[in-house]
Amino acid sequence: MPSPTSSSPASTVQPASASRQWFATCPKGMEGLLRDEMLALGADSARETVAGVYFAGPLAMGYRACLWSRLANRVLLPLAKFEAGDADALYRGVSALNWRDIFAPEQTFTIDFTGENAQIRNTQFGAQRSKDGIVDWFVAQGFARPSVDRRNPDLRFNVRLSKHGALLALDMSGGSLHRRNYRLQAGAAPLKENLAAAILLRADWPGMAARGGALIDPMCGSGTLLLEAAMMAADIAPGLGRERFGFERWQGHNAPQWQALLTDAQARARRGRQVQLPEIRGYDADASVIRRAQENIARAGLQDAVRVSCKSLAELSKPSHRPLPHGLVVCNPPYGERLGDRESLPYLYRQLGEALVREFSGWQAAIFTGDKGLGRATGLRSHKQYTLWNGALEASLLLFDLTDNRLSEHSPGAPGQAASPAGRAESATEEGELSPGATMFANRLRKNRRRFAAWVKRTGIECYRLYDADMPEYAVAVDLYGDRVHVAEYQAPAGVDPEAAAARLAEIQSAVPQALGVAASDVAYKVRQRQRGDEQYGKQGAQGELLTVREGAARLLVNLRDYLDTGLFLDHRPLRLRLGSEAAGCDFLNLFCYTGTATVHAALGGARSTTSVDLSNTYLSWLRKNLAQNGLDESRNHIVRADCLAWLQDCKKKFDLILLDPPSFSNSRKVEASFDVQRDHAPLVRAALACLRPGGTLYFSNNRRGFRLDAELARSFTCEDISRATLDPDFQRNPRIHQCWRITLPETAKTENPWARR
Repeated sequence: MPSPTSSSPASTVQPASASRQWFATCPKGMEGLLRDEMLALGADSARETVAGVYFAGPLAMGYRACLWSRLANRVLLPLAKFEAGDADALYRGVSALNWRDIFAPEQTFTIDFTGENAQIRNTQFGAQRSKDGIVDWFVAQGFARPSVDRRNPDLRFNVRLSKHGALLALDMSGGSLHRRNYRLQAGAAPLKENLAAAILLRADWPGMAARGGALIDPMCGSGTLLLEAAMMAADIAPGLGRERFGFERWQGHNAPQWQALLTDAQARARRGRQVQLPEIRGYDADASVIRRAQENIARAGLQDAVRVSCKSLAELSKPSHRPLPHGLVVCNPPYGERLGDRESLPYLYRQLGEALVREFSGWQAAIFTGDKGLGRATGLRSHKQYTLWNGALEASLLLFDLTDNRLSEHSPGAPGQAASPAGRAESATEEGELSPGATMFANRLRKNRRRFAAWVKRTGIECYRLYDADMPEYAVAVDLYGDRVHVAEYQAPAGVDPEAAAARLAEIQSAVPQALGVAASDVAYKVRQRQRGDEQYGKQGAQGELLTVREGAARLLVNLRDYLDTGLFLDHRPLRLRLGSEAAGCDFLNLFCYTGTATVHAALGGARSTTSVDLSNTYLSWLRKNLAQNGLDESRNHIVRADCLAWLQDCKKKFDLILLDPPSFSNSRKVEASFDVQRDHAPLVRAALACLRPGGTLYFSNNRRGFRLDAELARSFTCEDISRATLDPDFQRNPRIHQCWRITLPETAKTENPWARR
């Protein structure tokens, strides 16, 4: 708040044409924009300070600031500055004004008090003494005692205390100007309207709109950025929707002058709505949030200008109904303070960066985030950065020119960085250095690769099993993950000479890099054995490197070194692709979901919703990353940490498509009883079928060697053994790797959950 030029109270009765001193408050980071805005609105002068702008002008300027400022929180008219070293001095300073010139005793008021000094350290006490000074003045002058109304006062006064004294002002706005009155419903962590306006101004949206550019918000939430953009393009004053301003019940209010300004703004808004506005579209994966956005758009009267629809980031594309050569993609993605899982967010931002480069070449982009690291995770180069404050959070606005802006290769979520061909050549072992056994193993790898080459090229598969103990003495599984190799050594039977086993492993380690043309550092080795309890979840290492691989439409994250499993069971590839092809319009349930790769396929395949249940925090966190990596939102893809057996007891929801892929055996410390798939599968399958809608499909799969389906299940339901059909060429040599049934319910079927709580 500014200081009047005199230490005595400023006169409260001035001609409307007289120049006055004003102060507009705003969030930190907007001061320069607000100064420029005040000058554009006709201020005689303006200068910025922390969280506000001093400006000068007649009464009409104060009115225009309240009506037209897109950035200010409040517009204050200073009334007095006085010494306030203690409570008595504060009281005397407040009571020195002629309050009858400001408001009538029958009106209500309230005090907003901020700051402290050596004697007044409590804002509530300061507000109380300021209030006493006002009401006692009225009583002393023979008037009735005015009342305080904190919720809906006729007038609101602002007192700011510092070591230099007290500053007293009338709040002309009567409440924060960021409230435009079009947003009654908002999503979680909503963006304030004036902050949205600042983002758009920094991104030069007004200039872009004037040149015919379009605007798209791929994570629009309740539509704040869209509506602020439309109001700018249509020349709609942001204050037009407010029910009233604080000055309307002030004794110094000039009603005819205000009405003239208001009438002019209304006429401009009518003309703005009638012209052809730029293309303004918003998307969000949460259908309930989109409904709120539609309500807000209707309340603002901008249904013809702003369109929103339910669409995940994975579906983001530039509208193709007419040419849109240039425009602005602007969004406020989650950044972990209130929304989103922090570990998964880099993959979401990477997906955003890839979509921007793929779909919006030649456009501009603006990303508002509270974490610059997440901004870098997009893989894009920003040419400008601005600091803005979102409440108490310091945030950054990153601006990108999408013309020839190439994705970097080293941001989170990017495909794994394999060694360069030169590096692989340098690290590969020379043919002559291999032992006879290693040479034989290398030749088998090359032979298998040639055998699979046509299938791999035709299907576009990046990850497959190249070798699976084809030669018994070399008992390993060799899997390719793009340019990386994963070698899992099967546990040697008892009686095998440990030294001989170690020698054969050494031959494998020397043969793999040369046979496959990879660097030795790009090969991960593991020993596979039967796991008990939580051992399958335990870390084997701590490199933390997640690589991106493609499978059909999905981009999946694998970790080749830190865990026993990589996060992607290659033998279930055909089943995942089948689920993706059948999921359109379905509610999909993934029990024992592991890292959720099947969930990703179902969601990308058009599932209406997915629900994934697992007990492991490790795997559920991995699932969140997989969803984010594919631009999928958790609003439609629900993640549940629970024991699947216990969860099924209470499940009331029905699903159209279910994947049930339990472990062969588990005695996790997190649950009371052990689980054996052969012993316990019949009631488990029945419990899952109780969640299946008539006409739905349950896929039941497991990897237990020698497993036999319960005979009563086979008699009671349509159970089709599709094990062979769910094995690709890389696993047909070992058809016992898993077993899978397709179990369907007729339209009239009724099932009961044998484990349901009665």
